[in-house]
Amino acid sequence: MEPTFFPSSPEKQLEGWPDWSILIVDDEQGMLNFLVKTLAPRCQLVMSAASAEDGAQWLQTHHVDLVILDISLPGKNGVSWLKELREQGFSGEVILITAFADLDTAIEALRAGASDFILKPFRVPQLLNAIKHCYERSRLRRENFVLRRAVTSAPGRGPALVGASPAIQHLRESISRVASVNSTVLLQGESGTGKELVARELHAQSARAIGPFVPVNCAAVSPELIESELFGHAKGAFTGATRARDGLFHYAQGGTLFLDEIAELPLPIQATLLRAIEDLKIRPVGSEQLMPVNLRIMAATNRHLADEVAAGRFRKDLYFRLQVVDLSLPPLREHKEDIAELVAHFMAQLAPSLGVEPLQISPEEMGFLEQYDWPGNVRELRNLIERSLILGVLNVSALYPSTTTPRSGQPSASGLPTNLHTLEKQHILSILESVHGDKTRAAQLLGVSRRTLERRVAEWASA
Repeated sequence: MEPTFFPSSPEKQLEGWPDWSILIVDDEQGMLNFLVKTLAPRCQLVMSAASAEDGAQWLQTHHVDLVILDISLPGKNGVSWLKELREQGFSGEVILITAFADLDTAIEALRAGASDFILKPFRVPQLLNAIKHCYERSRLRRENFVLRRAVTSAPGRGPALVGASPAIQHLRESISRVASVNSTVLLQGESGTGKELVARELHAQSARAIGPFVPVNCAAVSPELIESELFGHAKGAFTGATRARDGLFHYAQGGTLFLDEIAELPLPIQATLLRAIEDLKIRPVGSEQLMPVNLRIMAATNRHLADEVAAGRFRKDLYFRLQVVDLSLPPLREHKEDIAELVAHFMAQLAPSLGVEPLQISPEEMGFLEQYDWPGNVRELRNLIERSLILGVLNVSALYPSTTTPRSGQPSASGLPTNLHTLEKQHILSILESVHGDKTRAAQLLGVSRRTLERRVAEWASA
């Protein structure tokens, strides 16, 4: 039987599971017709097969979230096929149905990996309730995966943008307008300007807020693994793939996938990503399955993507596909009037978690902070406040190393340079010296990416 497609609609979203694909395997044609008629209006895709062998053919080319499987089938029975599916890495939900069952059969079914077990004849509410439980279990697995990733990510991101400057007010207004649409968003700005924070705020204000927000740093995943990380892989797809694995597109279903440092994606993966965004379907590595996806894509980069396109390092078609909405985040040096509010925010956020009292910042000290150029932007300011809370005093010497701190608005009697670029260079070189030239550690302390740090050092060497 051919699959039946039903496009998502507001009505379907109220009564069923519009993102789910269901495979029904039963040798009774009347039962097949009944189940298809019952489930088709509630799901994205319903497929049917009369045997385990026919069902296996569907699974070779289609992603399936739930299998409703009769135990008594011609040829291979349902329990035997279920065991094979689990051994092959199938991670979807399975509801077994049968007209003849005893306790031993039920135990065998559950041990084989069944999610639920229903006796014929059954009523429609009974079936829908079983599917609802499967859907909730699947949703919780995805949420747990996303939460585990969030726990290991960098802490300290606030719930909203901080600041009252015209630049931040304009950014807030842009977020309010863009959040309500489903278009892709490209966030551009220097390292440390808060691109992920803006992406989270866009997600929180959107209709997808009830779905997951799944971030991935494209620069932190090796080029060999990034395709599997995004799209998943089949068992045996490559050396070491001992089981099938879902990708981040799967875990972001119904929500937002945030691709940070997207300029770091290899060109072949850029082509695959473009196809996935345009078709809203993905194909796991080493698999023939096509999996429909329902999510919003947001991407971010600290590079100027137009320049990357001109240099041949980024696909023009993907750039235009991502640039439906293009938001540029201002560096901190362009809205220094927000520094006082940001300092207060970080103090209130970090002091309780560190178990220390907030510091009292004098007007003179605030003047030192506002004089500095902040090459690492808001992230560098946050790192400074955290170090200062640990030390118990504002760590101004980290900004003006090897000198006596000047009074706000006055020239330095100790020869401190007042040129902001010179101050930046002096600070970065001091941090590098303190970590014995370890650029990775220095970049973490500065709140910038290693690539940004290397570019700065290279500019000074060529000057």
